[in-house]
Amino acid sequence: MSKTTVLVTGANRGIGVAFVRHYAGAGCRVHACCRAPEHASALRDTAMTGDVVVHPLDVTDMTSIHDLAAAIDDEPVDILINNAGIGGAGPQRFGHTDYDDWELVLRTNVIGPYRVAEALADRVAASDMKRIANISSGMASLADNRSGGSYAYRSSKAALNMVVVNLARDLAERGISVIALCPGWVITDMGGPGAELTADESVAGMSRVIAGADLAHSGRFYHHEGHLFPW
Repeated sequence: MSKTTVLVTGANRGIGVAFVRHYAGAGCRVHACCRAPEHASALRDTAMTGDVVVHPLDVTDMTSIHDLAAAIDDEPVDILINNAGIGGAGPQRFGHTDYDDWELVLRTNVIGPYRVAEALADRVAASDMKRIANISSGMASLADNRSGGSYAYRSSKAALNMVVVNLARDLAERGISVIALCPGWVITDMGGPGAELTADESVAGMSRVIAGADLAHSGRFYHHEGHLFPW
């Protein structure tokens, strides 16, 4: 029986490297992707502990995505985790918005995952599990937005959720299940030190959701604890 193969984008730190650590520790083969592997010390340390292959990947660069697809070649990918994302460096409040930064957030958080899914769909379809998991955010929820602000990040993750629903419809005939995941408030560079969960705790929950996310669950938005999250 072949190993489960997992591909993780944005694998250099935080939730991404925790996914690599989790699946490598479970005996999976992991393709760990990030923009600058040479600077990803946490990933390099993790890669030494299991069957981990590190790849350079910039999800905003189509050439970089094609290079990744070529490096994977015809290897099936059981689980594709679109984790790469940015919060945005510029101001995102009404009347004070960095529009160039907003465009970069959209290219990274929305178009990037779509491009990766499009490039690797054949590899996912050729696998046993056929899962695409996309790391969204509770801040994407229209129903749960009580504070406003964070225009770039909120809009990008809400748009990602629509991409997930579209992909679920378009890829169903190929047996591919596509879900969005809310990781919770996680202690990362983006989440800050006052967050509620460690990256390992969040990933442990999300990995359980991914494992159970067959076609009957495709096109849905799940909390890391397993329940549906409101759109």
